[in-house]
Amino acid sequence: MWNPADLPLLSGRRILVTGGTAGLGYFACEQLAGAGAAVLLAARSEDRARRAIAAIRSRYPDADVTFQPLDLADLASVRAAATTIAAGPPLSGLLANAGVVGSPERRTTADGFELQFGTNHLGHYALIALLLPALSTAGTRIVHLGSISHRWARLTPSSLQPSSYRNASAYATSKLAVMAFGFELGRRLRLTGSAATSVVAHPGLSLGMFTPDRPGVTTHREAPRWRQRVMEPIAQGKDDGAWPLVRATVDPDIPNGAYCGPDGWFQLRGRPALVPAKRHARESNAASRLIDLSADLTGIRLRFQ
Repeated sequence: MWNPADLPLLSGRRILVTGGTAGLGYFACEQLAGAGAAVLLAARSEDRARRAIAAIRSRYPDADVTFQPLDLADLASVRAAATTIAAGPPLSGLLANAGVVGSPERRTTADGFELQFGTNHLGHYALIALLLPALSTAGTRIVHLGSISHRWARLTPSSLQPSSYRNASAYATSKLAVMAFGFELGRRLRLTGSAATSVVAHPGLSLGMFTPDRPGVTTHREAPRWRQRVMEPIAQGKDDGAWPLVRATVDPDIPNGAYCGPDGWFQLRGRPALVPAKRHARESNAASRLIDLSADLTGIRLRFQ
C-alpha cells in the first residue's frame, strides 16, 4: 500500500517539475524535496520560484531545489530550457505539471497558439520532444498532468483548431490532448525499446480553500464556510491533490502507460491509486494525428533513437 505520508528515500534522484511556484506543482516540489530528491523547479518567474524555494526550505532546510527558467507559452524559451536541462545531470523524473486555465476571451501564446492548448499541451510536447533522446538514455519517468475534464472532450480537427472559442471546451480539449499524448508516448516508448516511461496522473478536485498556507506562495484561497461545508465531501486540498502526481513520478510499481488519480468517488478525492481513463483518451489513431499536428505546429518531431 502506497503511503503518501511516508515516501521512500529519494536521494540521488533528480526530478524536473514544471510550474512549481504554486498549487499542485509547489506541493509536488515540496513533497519530492522533503524525501531527498534534487528538484529542478521550472517556471516563468524567478521571483516566484525563489519564494517557493524559500518556503520549501523553511520546512526542509537541507532541500536541494534549484530554479530553471521556462515559459511554456514561448517556444524559444522551451528550446533554451531544453538545451540547459539536457546539458545537466540526467533526470530520473519529469513532472509536466504546469498549465493555465483560460479566460472568457481568447488569448494566445508568443507563437500565436490558443493559450491553453499552446501551454498545456504544445509547450510540454515541445519540451519532452527536445529532451526525449536524453530521457530515453536516462530511463526517465515522464508524468503528464491529466484532468477529469477529459471525459467531456474529443480530439477532432474542429476541437483542436476550432473556428470559435469557448473557454471550458478549450481547457478540456487541452487536457485531453495532454493525456492522449502521454498514453501514446508510453506505447511508442515501449515499442521502440526505450528505457523511459510515460504515465498520466490527475489531482481530482483539488481546491485552494482546503489547501494549507505556505509563506510567500499562493496556495490557500479563502472561501465562505457554507461553501467549504458543501465541497468538503467531494474535494481536497492541492497538497493532497499532488500525491497522485508524486506517486506517478517516483513509484516503480506504477507501470508505463498507467493513469494515476484519487481512488475515491468519481476520482474526486482520495488516496493515490491506479484509476481508469475514458477509452477515447487511449485511442491511438487520434493520438497519432495529434502528435503529427503538434510536430507541424512546433516544428519539433519526436525522435526515439
